[in-house]
Amino acid sequence: MAWARFGAMTAYDALAVVDDVDQLTEGFWAVVIDFESTMTAIRFARRGRRTMARPPGYRDWRPLTGPWRSSLDRTAYTAGVREIRERIAAGTVYQANLCRILSHDLPQDAYLPALARLLRRGNPAPYEALIHAPELGVDIVCASPERYLRRTGERLLSSPIKGTATTAAAMLPKDYAENVMIADLVRNDLQHVCRPGTVVVEELCALDAHPGLVHLVTNVAGRLRPGVTWREILDASFPPGSVSGAPKSSALATIADLEPVPRGPYCGAVGWIDADSGEAELAVGIRTFWATHGPAARMLNFGAGAGITWGSDPEAEWEETQLKAHRLIGLASGEVAP
Repeated sequence: MAWARFGAMTAYDALAVVDDVDQLTEGFWAVVIDFESTMTAIRFARRGRRTMARPPGYRDWRPLTGPWRSSLDRTAYTAGVREIRERIAAGTVYQANLCRILSHDLPQDAYLPALARLLRRGNPAPYEALIHAPELGVDIVCASPERYLRRTGERLLSSPIKGTATTAAAMLPKDYAENVMIADLVRNDLQHVCRPGTVVVEELCALDAHPGLVHLVTNVAGRLRPGVTWREILDASFPPGSVSGAPKSSALATIADLEPVPRGPYCGAVGWIDADSGEAELAVGIRTFWATHGPAARMLNFGAGAGITWGSDPEAEWEETQLKAHRLIGLASGEVAP
């Protein structure tokens, strides 16, 4: 049985699966878009707002033991930061996100809904989500703090996060500069699909606290042009600016050069689209676990990254990825108490 959950919302009984946003013409859909732009949308027969129940076949989460593997080790990651700084000096890019994927062998009977319950207790998040449909190749637990898009009728809202520290006092001028840069990028993205003169920055560099860390968040909103489609919205704004960089085309080329593996759902979009009401809530797929089947074993994956600017220190950026991964990896491994 496919089973999905978003915040206080649960959904059961998958009716249809599509991979093209143009097919989302009616009904409520759970949506996952990989950073590489592959979409899976699952339609459910019914849904309701209630406390998360234990689904059929529930099994408690057993902590993972042993080290996690990283697609970029410390040496490779810090070398990547230095390369991005060289590209910034050359004027080819202003800011780029550099990410790594952490992976761990996953027992065949490991059950991601149990991990979702653990994260809900130990790391509550405003855009938490669970999409458990392993028979469809989708098994994702998301504890994202970041809104990618919220659509309510004509209103479109994006809330990019840039700037992460252990406390508000530990934020650096680099963090604020990075946030302002990405806020401008998101404002430009929304202008492609919103009515002229309606795109505004409603809040800039607001402090947002989460377990173990603090972020800077900016809200950018606009009014959609009449007749704008979801394809046009995604073409204008995906992948999210906060996890790509600026200019976006140059940042994506830099990411392709420096990251050795695809990001998958990490840094993509996770959430829901209600085609009947014209509403949607999509989170940026950060603080996200997802299961895959490798050539020899089942794997659990988790991504961590940092935005690199001219003011970046390679070792400090590596430590930022460690900070972002610490609590959630620790919960999954039994090293952090929920």
